[in-house]
Amino acid sequence: MRWLGYAIGGAFVALGLTGLVQDIDPVGWALWAGGVLVAHDAVLVPVVLLAGVVVRRAGGPVRAGLVVAGLVTLATLPTVLALGRRADNSSILPLDYGRNLLIVLVLVALASGIYETWTRAARGRAARGQGKQGDRPG
Repeated sequence: MRWLGYAIGGAFVALGLTGLVQDIDPVGWALWAGGVLVAHDAVLVPVVLLAGVVVRRAGGPVRAGLVVAGLVTLATLPTVLALGRRADNSSILPLDYGRNLLIVLVLVALASGIYETWTRAARGRAARGQGKQGDRPG
């Protein structure tokens, strides 16, 4: 079954490469792909590693909130930067996407902070409960 999957996947890769060579300027595409790889390795990876060092002692909800915030920001960056907006068509990207992103990021931060506080309080209650049970005579 694995070999069937490899064959089907390989066929799709070959189809995609064929379409790429026929329909798009391969040199331009290669330059774009190279730029994406350089941006990933020179910008995104160091930022993520630095953020990991900074929040390594933070709780899981805080780290999860940072991952969600980063992904939402990355996904909405083209609309926030208004890429594709045209002066002759006001219906293209008509909203204030920067403000909306800020609202979502504040909500993610609040949710992460509330959940982190709740889990710390629950761990504290559990730890105090175990200490009291251990002090009781048998």
